[in-house]
Amino acid sequence: MQQYDAVIVGGGPAGASCAIWLARLGLAPLLVEADARLGGLSNDNPFVDDWIAVLPGVTGQQVAANIADSVRAAGVPAHLGTYARHARRTAGGFQVDLDAGAASTAVQARALVIASGVRARGLPGYPADTAWPGVFVGPGSSIMAQDYAGLSVAVLGGGDNAYENFVYVRNRGARSVHLYARSVRAQHQWVARAGQDGVRVGPYRVDPAARTVDGRAYDLILVFYGWEPQAAFADGLGLQRDARGYIRTDIATAEASVPDVYAIGEVAHRMHPCVATSLADGVVAAKAIQRRWERGAG
Repeated sequence: MQQYDAVIVGGGPAGASCAIWLARLGLAPLLVEADARLGGLSNDNPFVDDWIAVLPGVTGQQVAANIADSVRAAGVPAHLGTYARHARRTAGGFQVDLDAGAASTAVQARALVIASGVRARGLPGYPADTAWPGVFVGPGSSIMAQDYAGLSVAVLGGGDNAYENFVYVRNRGARSVHLYARSVRAQHQWVARAGQDGVRVGPYRVDPAARTVDGRAYDLILVFYGWEPQAAFADGLGLQRDARGYIRTDIATAEASVPDVYAIGEVAHRMHPCVATSLADGVVAAKAIQRRWERGAG
């Protein structure tokens, strides 16, 4: 079994940044990504991301393509379309069992970097992968590709994404659109843009199979309940997590509660979640790993 200095699970901005820095520091990383493309959630963002100071006019999907180009330029080996199923501690560091569909394998590394990010939180009481016709969970290109002309739409959630998409659908010719928020957490700018017409704040009941909210039927229901970390493959390591399930890490090194395990990007929720902070998080972990090996650890 080939030995790597670090196996990095997750090929979004954080994981890719960590892998690139490790490679350019002279170490041997392996990048594992469940999707067929590197870039993480940016692949599902067709909008210009003007929050990134050095990339004016660049869409999220272009950011993802740039990440993939940067990983290739650094010569980082990457397993795409490959799921990390289980990680365990071994005498030499960590073994991670990988599943690439028809093929399964395992890799060994001195350090494990968890950069597997988050997924959109679904309706409570249902398994995460449950799907219903006409019910969309989380933001992304599928929301943008939908034709709303003449349809009745319910938008669920009280955060920025819910309010932003409520305004978006309203401007796309929907026959009617209502926003249901148990509480309001969105920024004032989105609350102001949404106004009060069609916005209902307080408890409500959802029947996704019947596509109803408080008994009212809709053509589409859009669910924006925020995000939840996804790192089940590392559950057996006993990592400390906060009340929402995010992995606790040292602020200076990104190291988790188990030595030689690092958690970066949105799975650790160390900083405000965005591309720029995730890139920085990857650098922090890479430098910490380099310092550890230079001191003769492992």
